[in-house]
Amino acid sequence: MKQATLPLSLNVKKTRKAEFLAQMERVVPWAELVALIAPYYPEGKNGRPPFALETMLRTHFLQLWFTLSDPAMEEAFFDVPLYREFAQLPEFTRLPDESTILRFRHRLEKHKLAEQVLGVVNGILSQRGLLLKTGTVVDATLIAAPTSTKNQDKARDPEMHSSKKGNQWYFGMKAHIGADADSGLVHSVRGTAGHVADIAEGNTLLHGQETVAFGDAGYRGIDKRADAKADVTWHVAMRPGKRRALNRQDEADALLDKAEKLKAAIRAKVEHPFRVIKP
Repeated sequence: MKQATLPLSLNVKKTRKAEFLAQMERVVPWAELVALIAPYYPEGKNGRPPFALETMLRTHFLQLWFTLSDPAMEEAFFDVPLYREFAQLPEFTRLPDESTILRFRHRLEKHKLAEQVLGVVNGILSQRGLLLKTGTVVDATLIAAPTSTKNQDKARDPEMHSSKKGNQWYFGMKAHIGADADSGLVHSVRGTAGHVADIAEGNTLLHGQETVAFGDAGYRGIDKRADAKADVTWHVAMRPGKRRALNRQDEADALLDKAEKLKAAIRAKVEHPFRVIKP
């Protein structure tokens, strides 16, 4: 007869996901964000009591961080105890379903609270010296949307649009972001249809306190646009073909190439947030 053993685990190492959530637990200003959203959250005087506001806010962040749809978030609560713990959901309690999660997101969208949430977070980061605000790096990425018309409306999403990058066509939207050139922390986000040029949104991503801004070759000429800020100096990448034509043996061209490497090192910080937006 096989001897019974106690179900003990000696593995105490934290997973990367657990480490990430522990870090977010410490750095996200939960109390301030709850206070911001509270005036728009139902008090639960009628019908079934709503989930705690902080629980729904944490659920919303889990969706963003791990790219989970509403149904996937509902299922994840059943499958991943770590998510339930982070969302402060006690054992043997009801869990938010996809409809509840969807309504909370729509509430944030209706009252334009996402931008205010970003403002609160950036305000606290500035107070702690994590956002220096002297320089901004801008970039944009394409986010694909379903192209199928096999849906209730028999049509594609009217807010999405086709866009060409290189020799490839994409259908969807663009996320335009501005990040602090020193820390890489995002301070501004704008969403547009996929066909909107990067340069059209570049100046809108500046917070107004920077003196320098950086962008890739798609932003060439941005300092000549009508919405350009006179007190901001743009450092935009040289077009790839022109850079390839540089003669590294020539002293002037070698200096130009070195300058491009320095600009690229700064611009690299704006690519990191896209790992979260587009895993």
